[in-house]
Amino acid sequence: MRMYDLIEKKKRGGELTKEETAWMVRGFVDGSIPDYQMSAMLMAIYFQGMSDEEMTGLTLEMAASGEMVDLSPIEGIKVDKHSTGGVGDKTTLIIGPMVAACGVKVAKMSGRGLGHTGGTIDKLESIPGFQTSLPREEFFDLVNRHGIAVIGQSGNLVPADKKIYALRDVTATVDSIPLIASSIMSKKIAAGSNGIVLDVKTGSGAFMKTLEDSISLAEKMVAIGKGAGRRCCAVITDMDVPLGHAIGNSLEVVEAVETLRGEGPEDLTEVCLQLAANMLYMADRGTVEECLCLARKTIEDGSALRALKEMVAGQGGDASYIDHPEQFPRAAAAVEVKAESDGYVVHMDTESCGIASVLAGAGRSQKEDVIDYAAGIMLVRKYGDAVRSGDVLAVVYAESGEKARAGAKKLSSAYEIGKVRPEQKKLVLARVEG
Repeated sequence: MRMYDLIEKKKRGGELTKEETAWMVRGFVDGSIPDYQMSAMLMAIYFQGMSDEEMTGLTLEMAASGEMVDLSPIEGIKVDKHSTGGVGDKTTLIIGPMVAACGVKVAKMSGRGLGHTGGTIDKLESIPGFQTSLPREEFFDLVNRHGIAVIGQSGNLVPADKKIYALRDVTATVDSIPLIASSIMSKKIAAGSNGIVLDVKTGSGAFMKTLEDSISLAEKMVAIGKGAGRRCCAVITDMDVPLGHAIGNSLEVVEAVETLRGEGPEDLTEVCLQLAANMLYMADRGTVEECLCLARKTIEDGSALRALKEMVAGQGGDASYIDHPEQFPRAAAAVEVKAESDGYVVHMDTESCGIASVLAGAGRSQKEDVIDYAAGIMLVRKYGDAVRSGDVLAVVYAESGEKARAGAKKLSSAYEIGKVRPEQKKLVLARVEG
């Protein structure tokens, strides 16, 4: 077998077999296939696409390139959720405890934030003492005892994807939907859960900017999941507007606690209920509508909040911060962003909102950057709200006035004020299951 022949085949629209894909991935990982040949293959895939069978083969081979997590020591059905990334997306902190409170196990491996999107691990580490790196046996034990644990991804999880993504990043092939789908699903398959719910974001703050592309990505990921023998569905949710009011690590933990108390923003609550219902549906707890009622009850009876508190304590965190989130340190500097005219908020550039939080210190531009857990943004006015000139639109928090002003300048440009109230946006735009 020669890589030259496989490139030629794909260039002309041919379909790679499982054997060819396996040989290619293994050769690239062990160094026998050079970067320049894999770059040519990635570009051929970018233009020619991949069939569902090809994507499934590529995904399974990438997943098998490193550690495959065996969750069999955890009792019952295990369900995972993956978000394609957004701004103000603290859903894992809310839906994980909701699902665990219903008796379904959530053994979750999450990532850190990079660029304008936040990361679940960073948010959790803003809780004093919270440990996101645990021995595998302790991780399993915590899930069995509390129904949920969230840790960082293993360094040996899907090394083929890491190597291929690094090449995609410098060859202008990042935005290939088959390659995106394979990359995401390889990590989910390797993580070992029986059921997978995919939260595919769409809009100005998402990687996929259009509904058409978001649905296409969702369909391909669901096809891969089913081809790999997992229960899988996808929910397309809006990211044209930041989710909730808080952007930034400890600020988002506080908002997650408020939501589990039944006091959270309507948009965040609704999206979380829908995602939790689909996770419960993947675990055979009833129809989606029945599962929606189960999820809602966990907020009403306080069981989801108790599950979050148990998870925090189990992973070494100071659970008093869940009872009294006002303990979180406050940023030293705060700068208000004010409306410059009367009208309505007709558009928010959500990606710019995320970048503003990074400038304030809440995120990373590079992996090595140190984040400030107290930094971030509280949105006072959002899309559709009426405003008068001088009204506060948002407050930017940072460790210094300089950083707060830099974030505020970027955030100010993200708001567009118009004279006519815009139409209300749908939060859940589509659902894909097969």
